[in-house]
Amino acid sequence: MDLANPKTLLRLGRPESFSGLMNLVDENYQRFQRLAPDYPLPFDTAVSRSESDFDLYLTVLERCRYTTTVHLTYRFSAGENTWRADPDVTLRLYHDAGVAEVVDSCRSRCDFLQDIDPQVGGWLQRQHARNLMVYKWLGYLLQHGHGFAMAARPRT
Repeated sequence: MDLANPKTLLRLGRPESFSGLMNLVDENYQRFQRLAPDYPLPFDTAVSRSESDFDLYLTVLERCRYTTTVHLTYRFSAGENTWRADPDVTLRLYHDAGVAEVVDSCRSRCDFLQDIDPQVGGWLQRQHARNLMVYKWLGYLLQHGHGFAMAARPRT
């Protein structure tokens, strides 16, 4: 993804527009579907391992008729038997609408995420910034071979 490319920016929309945000959450859903293509997700927690990246943890927090809420993160050691999640992202997947919205994201300690200031601008700008970060991260994860397609299968 090349954010300097005018075609990419046109597709994603402008940060101050509602249509831009809707395009972004639509793209996030499509990317998440590539990361975890099985619906409904056949597991409560799963780990994706990549040769070129950290382990990626996915936890299903809530399952409803039309939505699924998931937590997606890396885990970094924070001492003996403790870890910290970073980026620490909760996504709500709206299966009927085909969109994935960031509903919670804790302030990241990663250098590349430090420029996203949650206090700048209004709700639309904050949502766009959070969802743009997830859009970039999902693309990164896919490039590094992450996926949960065969993470778990119910045994019958």
